[in-house]
Amino acid sequence: MRKKRSDRNHIIYKLTNTVTNETYIGVTVVSGRAYLKSLRSRWIRHIYKAKIGMTEYPISISIRTHGEESFTREIITLVKGKKSAFQVESELINEIKPALNTRMQH
Repeated sequence: MRKKRSDRNHIIYKLTNTVTNETYIGVTVVSGRAYLKSLRSRWIRHIYKAKIGMTEYPISISIRTHGEESFTREIITLVKGKKSAFQVESELINEIKPALNTRMQH
């Protein structure tokens, strides 16, 4: 039986562009205990959105400009519950101020 969304595990992750040293902080739900698989799946969605030019977020622009091979991925922490996960993500973004987390201003 599937857990209620509020009880599911989430990972807070960091993507780093090794060319520019710019970072991105994100959150994604974990499928069972497959933490790395969940991160890889989220990374593939970032790449897809960047390649089809669907978004003008800095992370998408950076992937298009420097290529997916220019990024490292790491899990920062595991958080139980969706609300808590987004709270931790928000706190980390406010603390670290990663360059690739904000939408480009036109």
